[in-house]
Amino acid sequence: MKKNNRNILILSLLLLLTNNACAPKIENGYTKERGFEGNISLSGAFALYPLVVLWSEEFKKEHPHVRFNISAGGAGKGIADALTGMVDIGLISRDLHPQEIAKGAFPIHVAKDAVICTINAENPNYTLLKERGLTHAELKNIFINKKYKTWNEIDARFSKDPVIVYTRADAAGAAETWANFFKSKQEDLKGVGIFGDPGIAQAIKDDKNAIGFNNINYVYDLKTKKVMDKIDVLPIDLDADGHISENEDFYSTIDDLTDAVSNNHYPSPPARDLSFITKGKPDNLLVKEFISFVLKKKSQSYLLENGYVPLTESLINKELIKL
Repeated sequence: MKKNNRNILILSLLLLLTNNACAPKIENGYTKERGFEGNISLSGAFALYPLVVLWSEEFKKEHPHVRFNISAGGAGKGIADALTGMVDIGLISRDLHPQEIAKGAFPIHVAKDAVICTINAENPNYTLLKERGLTHAELKNIFINKKYKTWNEIDARFSKDPVIVYTRADAAGAAETWANFFKSKQEDLKGVGIFGDPGIAQAIKDDKNAIGFNNINYVYDLKTKKVMDKIDVLPIDLDADGHISENEDFYSTIDDLTDAVSNNHYPSPPARDLSFITKGKPDNLLVKEFISFVLKKKSQSYLLENGYVPLTESLINKELIKL
């Protein structure tokens, strides 16, 4: 009986070794027999998450043996995960810091979008806020200097209701970009910290006196192209003349806003680049193929209809050269 068991074990091992010898060897996610296959892991910015999910589904149609693991947790997590090898690609929505570049962060820009100031649609001062907007200085006094406790301290015509400021609790590209608008850093932002873009959008919807900031896709409905229920965009009075003029009024639809970002009518920051990062220049064939796919004209053509701004042809070529 023992001899039979030993024979069976030897036969099983021989079969396993034979199968492994015959199986195609996967190097860098590619085999001649099956094409591209394997896993790609990505994590990071909430701003990029919906777009990456779309790109991954389209990529799998061409390469059905590829699987994706995608998670949103903020740009800070994406950078940390990429630099520690936890994921293949980090998703970021802010500029890299010098120390991140020194650790090997290699950025490839894939899209543009913007961070926008948001308020509750039932704010007691809603009509006047939409007519006059807030200036850069007034916004800085809200988010950085914490100067105003009530709305009427900003403008005597406003109500005496409290100004409730919401910011991000997690290391976020949106927060870093919004702070950069005031030449500050995320840790300089004042307010109630909320995790994630969906969280801060919901907090603003739930509080009539709220003011905060969001990525475009968490404010506008992609089907109607208009803002979602209970939340709206607070326009920026760019020339500080006390009212929103026609050339400052580009928030009615998501198409109007992305067009303003594309044409540099909306300031940068808080308009910004959205990027992939890898630890060092990518050398894995599968990862490089996916990044190249994202930079194709067809993949970029999905952006506008989903609330993002595509790269120009010259920018696409510049990013492709990096690979």
